[in-house]
Amino acid sequence: MIVFLYTLLLFHQLHTKAENTPCQTMGDPKYPLLSKDGDVTIGGIFAIHRKETLPSFEFIQKPQHLLCSSVNLRDFRLAQIMIFAIEEINRSESLLPNVSIGYRIYDTCGSRLSTMSATIGVMNGQDFGPGDRCNGRPPLHAIIGESESSATVILSRTTGPFEIPVISPSATCECLSNRKDYPSFFRTIASDYHQSRALAYIVKHFGWSWVGAVNSDNDYGNNGMAVFLKIAQEEGICIEYSVKFYRTESEKLKKVVDTIKKGTAKVIVAFVSFVEMGLLIDQLSIQNIAGFQMIGVESWITTKNYITPNSFNSLGGSLGFAVRKNNIEGFADYVINEFWDTAFPCSQSEMNSSQYALICNRYEDLLVLKNYNEDVAEQRYASNVYKAVHAVAHSLHSLLKCKEQEGCEKSLAIQPQEVVDALKNVNFTIKMGDHVWFDSTGGAVAQYEVVNWQQDSDGLFQFKSVGYYDASLPPLQRLVLNTKNIIWAGGQLKKPSSVCSESCPPGTRKAVQKGRPVCCYDCIPCAEGEISNETDSINCKQCPGEYWSNAEKNNCVLKNLEFLSFTEVMGIVLVFFSLFGIGITVLVAILFYSKKDTPIIKANNSELSFLLLFSLTLCFLCSLTFIGRPTELSCMLRHTAFGITFVLCISCVLGKTVVVLMAFKATLPGRNVMKWFGPAQQRLSVLIFTLIQVLICVLWLTISPPFPYKNMKYYKEKIILECNLGSTIGFWAVLGYIGLLAALCFILSFLARKLPDNFNEAKFITFSMLIFCAVWITFIPAYVSSPGKFTVAVEIFAILASSFGLLFCIFAPKCYIILLKPEQNTKQNIMGKTTSRSY
Repeated sequence: MIVFLYTLLLFHQLHTKAENTPCQTMGDPKYPLLSKDGDVTIGGIFAIHRKETLPSFEFIQKPQHLLCSSVNLRDFRLAQIMIFAIEEINRSESLLPNVSIGYRIYDTCGSRLSTMSATIGVMNGQDFGPGDRCNGRPPLHAIIGESESSATVILSRTTGPFEIPVISPSATCECLSNRKDYPSFFRTIASDYHQSRALAYIVKHFGWSWVGAVNSDNDYGNNGMAVFLKIAQEEGICIEYSVKFYRTESEKLKKVVDTIKKGTAKVIVAFVSFVEMGLLIDQLSIQNIAGFQMIGVESWITTKNYITPNSFNSLGGSLGFAVRKNNIEGFADYVINEFWDTAFPCSQSEMNSSQYALICNRYEDLLVLKNYNEDVAEQRYASNVYKAVHAVAHSLHSLLKCKEQEGCEKSLAIQPQEVVDALKNVNFTIKMGDHVWFDSTGGAVAQYEVVNWQQDSDGLFQFKSVGYYDASLPPLQRLVLNTKNIIWAGGQLKKPSSVCSESCPPGTRKAVQKGRPVCCYDCIPCAEGEISNETDSINCKQCPGEYWSNAEKNNCVLKNLEFLSFTEVMGIVLVFFSLFGIGITVLVAILFYSKKDTPIIKANNSELSFLLLFSLTLCFLCSLTFIGRPTELSCMLRHTAFGITFVLCISCVLGKTVVVLMAFKATLPGRNVMKWFGPAQQRLSVLIFTLIQVLICVLWLTISPPFPYKNMKYYKEKIILECNLGSTIGFWAVLGYIGLLAALCFILSFLARKLPDNFNEAKFITFSMLIFCAVWITFIPAYVSSPGKFTVAVEIFAILASSFGLLFCIFAPKCYIILLKPEQNTKQNIMGKTTSRSY
């Protein structure tokens, strides 16, 4: 307990000693460029100059002050609008009515080193007088600045432990949204998170899938580009290259320019800071690099002094997102009149020449701008500074408990943390109509204007508004573009194309090239039976079963139905031969009927001959049932008609063969066999043989009849419309029965080979059976192996060939004798006997 009390007493003594210690600045003090005293003070830090010259560090004498040059007009205007807004509030009777606001504005010269020096300077305040005591409280209530993200990070991290609120008008790095690292940081501009997404969306909107990316090697460029690359990948955009450089790295800048020249991407996303973009534009102009569609960001896209005849050759037609333009009433006049009279610290009229030379050397280059205000209309960040000053004023107005008639309680001591808390709750509307408030990250709502670098008919350059992006709207309504008003790179009216590979048309699919980004691909035609009906299809889709791809492979069409029709050449030829066979058979029948009383007709069993001719006519006719579109009826008819008519035909031939054998045996002494195979037995045998086939066919049709069938297995591109046999056993039973009768007929006719020549009809029957059997034996492999309609054609050919074989072998010799050798058509010649010859 004693140790604890001793420690507590020691800390109290140290604290008291620190408060009573006189303060002094170590080293030379950093003086503001522009300043004014007031009841409350707002600091300002801007890069009013963009180049800094470092002294030599030889460590033999005290280093000289850093020298700044090259006025940064944009940031100078930001300093002017800050003073303009403060003076406007000081004149106001409603906002901080009896409180005057002072300011202290420092120049960082665009250098990180000077940013740190300016930050310390604005926090320390003026020189300490003798006996001044340190109270640990900064002499200001808020800081407005910096204009660049990296410098703002330095500023916010330095002021963070002192809880001094920092409000930036243009630092957009997403990293600054981290409230844990930057709890007292605010900005009157949106985070780059939204701008990076908008960049990806505009690239996607115009169909550019192959782009180059360039960014500043600082917090602004690296964080912004990281978000863009992530969103671009999600949106299917490929990056050919992503390069970066910093303003002091000239070698890296040259490599960036070389990369742009060698690249194939025609669209370049430039997430580049204000200063770096100026250096890049200079290099592009020097090397006369043109023809690239540049997509820019708010840091440079509306910079008036960047759009010159030389730069327009390289960057004409550039598109980009800009802060919305707000014209502040009275500011354009202020920058050429009142500012120089009241706020500018170095006026020739107020001092003699020696004083001017001593004090005002640092202001010489600014005096050049005294009568220039043509750029004011395009100073888009000016309204953000105006909002920031008013935000601080409204916070102080609340903290000082100001009332319009009674004024403010100026005696109240305001801590910086109180200002931070008050800023979180500000909610007001400025005179331009804009609503001012800060979200949970300390940022503003993302609202951008899409601008296009154009040249009008008078040759003047302008930033043409061609759309907008509003992150507060629903996703599909955020980006709105008026494409008709855009002038593209090179002054073209047609949108440029920037793709690694051209789009794959319908009928093809994309195949990614090995080792390259997904946007680089080959267009592979879809396989047969597959289609793609979309552009850039990844896969081809298989057509449904009865469909097939068209010639363009972009649509599924019904497959062609293939069957043997009456209209095609093969069908016409087969019909011709079928009708020809019918005609010949009918003519033979007419001839036989007209000569029925002649010996040759009587000797050859005219009744069976006429029945055979009738069955041959049916055989020729049944071949016609195989031609045409298969139907349920035609499928059942074609095979059963074929089977029954051929059995009837073979039964007749078999009967004639048996008659020949019986007739010859009957001529032998003591033989009377004809009584066992007379006309009645012949008719009965034909009937029995035919009825057996009819029974087989009835069983076949009852159990499993043939039916129309769409065969899609043999051909992929067409459907074979055929008759499915139903029961293959039934089909082969019908065919086998015909073969059995044919074999039996052949054997019997072969046995009759030694009969006398004049009476030997068995020889002709044998020949006809040889032809018949040869045709049907060769039919089997041909039938099995023939595809589609050729299967039917083979079957018809077999029917016609075997029918013609029977017709010509059996009836042609008789017709020959009847027509050409009538003298041999006598009973004596028919009954004549000669020596038999074997074959």
